[in-house]
Amino acid sequence: MQLSFWVRRTHKWIGLVIGVQALLWMISGLYMVVVPLEVIHGDHLAHVSTIPLNPAARRVDHGELAKLYPGITSLRLKNMLGREVYEIKQGKDAALVDATSGKKISPLDRDTIKALADDAYVGEGSISGIEWVVKAPREVGARPLPLWAVHYEEFGDTTLYYSPHTGDLVARRHNLWRWFDFVWMLHIMDYQEREDVNNTLLRIASLTGLAFALSGAWLLLYSFKRRNRA
Repeated sequence: MQLSFWVRRTHKWIGLVIGVQALLWMISGLYMVVVPLEVIHGDHLAHVSTIPLNPAARRVDHGELAKLYPGITSLRLKNMLGREVYEIKQGKDAALVDATSGKKISPLDRDTIKALADDAYVGEGSISGIEWVVKAPREVGARPLPLWAVHYEEFGDTTLYYSPHTGDLVARRHNLWRWFDFVWMLHIMDYQEREDVNNTLLRIASLTGLAFALSGAWLLLYSFKRRNRA
């Protein structure tokens, strides 16, 4: 068979592969444009209440806290379920301390997490389970572990993730977010979580694009050459 036959066939199949990826880019891009980011982030599912602090409340002073918990690098006073607490950090470690007694109250137990979730959740579902997470699922990324996961039985399969050390709502996840994560993976061609695999895929994609361009240029010159001969 002639060289032109194999170049044309190679160009056609490479074009098909690139066309499929281009279609995935367009579909995933359309999803990311149509669905608002605030919906993807789950802002409509859970709101963190902001109860004002009582200026007249009796609290442990900072000097006493420093004696009880040496090496404090940051300190924040906040209201949690109507109870004033200090969020302290000692290096990378965080903890909650009762602002009145100075007693450490973290890690938070299941009942406290349920109360926090009930206070924050504004959806129409009911809690189907509360899970202690020690192995991070993809949807929480690189957030510090462990976490409490509060699952809801409703159309969007909502899950609220809480830090047991700070009581903070660190992630809201639901099916629209999970679809967004999937189409984002397609859009940026992040088909594997391993960086070395992604780098290999990018090299292959670059070589495929180069082969497509070179074969197309060769076919263009070949067609001009045939036309001139004719």
